[in-house]
Order: sequence, then C-alpha cells, then structure tokens
Amino acid sequence: MGKLRGIAQLGTVLVATLVFAVLGVALFVVYPQTLTDLFGVVIAVVVVLVGLKIGANVARSLVPGYDVAEVAIEGPITRDGGGGPLPTSPRATPADDIVEQIDRADADDNVDALLVKLNTPGGEVVPSDDIRLATERFDGPTIAYATDTCASGGYWIASGCDELWAREGSIVGSIGVIGSRVNASELAEKVGLSYERIAAGEYKDAGMPLKELEDEEREYLQGLIDDYYETFVDRVADGRDLEAEFVRDTEARIYLGEQAHEMGLVDELGTRRDLEDELADRLERDAVQVEEFEPQRPLMARVGASAQRVAYAFGAGIAGVAADREFRLRL
Repeated sequence: MGKLRGIAQLGTVLVATLVFAVLGVALFVVYPQTLTDLFGVVIAVVVVLVGLKIGANVARSLVPGYDVAEVAIEGPITRDGGGGPLPTSPRATPADDIVEQIDRADADDNVDALLVKLNTPGGEVVPSDDIRLATERFDGPTIAYATDTCASGGYWIASGCDELWAREGSIVGSIGVIGSRVNASELAEKVGLSYERIAAGEYKDAGMPLKELEDEEREYLQGLIDDYYETFVDRVADGRDLEAEFVRDTEARIYLGEQAHEMGLVDELGTRRDLEDELADRLERDAVQVEEFEPQRPLMARVGASAQRVAYAFGAGIAGVAADREFRLRL
C-alpha cells in the first residue's frame, strides 16, 4: 500500500512538472519577440520549479502518503497552554488543540490508527480527561507511546487508549492527585498587609494564600482531592483492566518502564521502530506512514504564540519561580 501511494504521488508530481515545463518553454522560449528571449531559459526553469512545488502539494492532497496519525502531548497539560502568573512554557500542551487534532484524524479516511506520543508529567484534571475521551472516541486502534515520562495526567490519558508502550527507562505512573497553595500569611504580616474577608459562602475563600487554612477548610479541600483521586483510580482500573485496589496500592509511585511492564501498568516495551513494525503487522501492510497532526491555527494565533514564547523567555529570566495565587488541583 505504501509503495502504491509513493508511485501515485511521484506520477502526479511528474505530470505537473511536465505540464509546467511545456508551459514555461512555450511562454518564454518559443514565442517571445522581445528582450524576454534573453531571460527565457531562466524564467522557464523558475516556472518548472513552481510546478514542482504545486505538483507536490497536489499529490499530497490527492494521494496522502500516511495511514497512521500521531498527536504529541508534551509538557504540562492545561486547557489552553496557559495557567500560571507568568506566560506558560511553549512546551505546555493545550488540551483543546489535542482534542481537535484527534477528532480531525478520526474524520480523515486515510487514517487507520492513532498514535499518542506522551512525554508529560501530568497537569489539570478536566483537560486530561477531555483528551482521554477523544482517544476513546477514535474509530480505530489507539496506541499510547511513552517516551521519557508518562506520569499522572499522562497516564490518565493512556488509560483511554487500547495499549500503552514505553521504553525500559521511561518514567511511568504517579497515579494520584495533588492540591497546593502558598501560605503567605506570615509574610503579609511582616510587610504590613492584612486580609479582609468579604465573601458569601463559608468556603468561598478556602485556600487563599493571605490567611491561615482552617481545619474545616483543609478537610473540605482534601475531600475534593479524594474525589478526584477515586475518579482517577476508576479510570485506570477500567481502562487498563486492573483491580482498583491494585491501583490504589501504587500510592502514586513512579516506576521505570521495565518494572511498570512487569506490574501490568505498561503493555509492551520497545522503540518507536518496534511500535511501527507492530502496527504494520496488525494493519497487514509492509510498513506504515506516520503523519504528525498539528493544531490548525490562523495567522494571528501563530503570531500570538510566537509573542508568548518571547514573553516566557523574558519572564523566566526575571523570575525563576512564580508563586501560585490560589489553591490549585492537578494530576
């Protein structure tokens, strides 16, 4: 199948090149009656090169050279790639973009399987679950592949795939939930700041950094974390066909890929090439062609992303650590 697609693409490019070559010679070599004669050959070559480019684009659209879609989840998982007081790292993963890529791959008739590349320490709860749901909706085989790290929210996502592959040295696990807050009450007191509460609802300001956390508030916030944790355990147990008690017994530990495989947290160990060879066997073809799907963004969005990278670099230079402004839940 891959060879036939390659031949079809090559044929399309050659036909387009021939057409533009004939057109270039006709317009700038055979018929010109002016000084164009002096530059005819050069211009004809330019036209041929343009034809090659157009032909290649047409060939890719008419005869796509891929049959497996890949989406890459790298860095912390957030809703839109943001989330901190300073602009986020460019390597953060916007969940909405990943969901759009998976849905687009699912609608692509050329895509027979989905490869989810994971290199993430985790992130926000609901965005991670949105990506997991998108992988479950995909109509075809879905394989998650851990490169360096598949932890917490990354493992939440992997639980929605048919299989999880990893390297022997990959970091896998961290099936747990954490909530954090900065307690700046003593610092505020030293600099003469005080917290004045104006709120409706007993727990509206639970976790605010400028005041001490009351016992009832701590119990309330711990309850939220426990609820998310039970959901996490259920997702992993159902998706990975594991006992819930076994998942709890991991106590959010991380494991190297080899140990995770022995425990049943990972299905297969292997390199990227091993995975592609296995996919080719399952799809009954000599080889698979993987296409990495990327976000479809308008020009202004791409300009904004570039500006964000500059802002992040500047922010990282003036402040190595940014304090959280409120209580945060993350996987």
